[in-house]
Amino acid sequence: MVRIKRGNVARKRRKKILQLARGYRGAHSKLFRVANQQVMKALRYSYVGRKQKKRTFRRLWITRINAASKLSGLSYSRVISNFKKSNIDLNRKMLSQIAVLDNQTFNELIDISK
Repeated sequence: MVRIKRGNVARKRRKKILQLARGYRGAHSKLFRVANQQVMKALRYSYVGRKQKKRTFRRLWITRINAASKLSGLSYSRVISNFKKSNIDLNRKMLSQIAVLDNQTFNELIDISK
């Protein structure tokens, strides 16, 4: 039986993993076996991170809206409730942008919703 050595296929596979591991420290970017483990771990983290990013940004937006609404003497939940009742359909991202960049407009929106 003839031995098949997988020359090109194996090299391409290893090169692909080592390419993904560029920038890792020490052996984590040089040795295939260690690099492979680190790349797999990094890919898992990046998958989870994409989900967490959505949560953290929403938390940031809510915090910003809350801070801006406290200046008007209302809590975040009151502001959102008033907006829903008065049919002001702005999402939290846009509300936080308005609160940070244009506080006067935010205060006018709050006055309209009261």
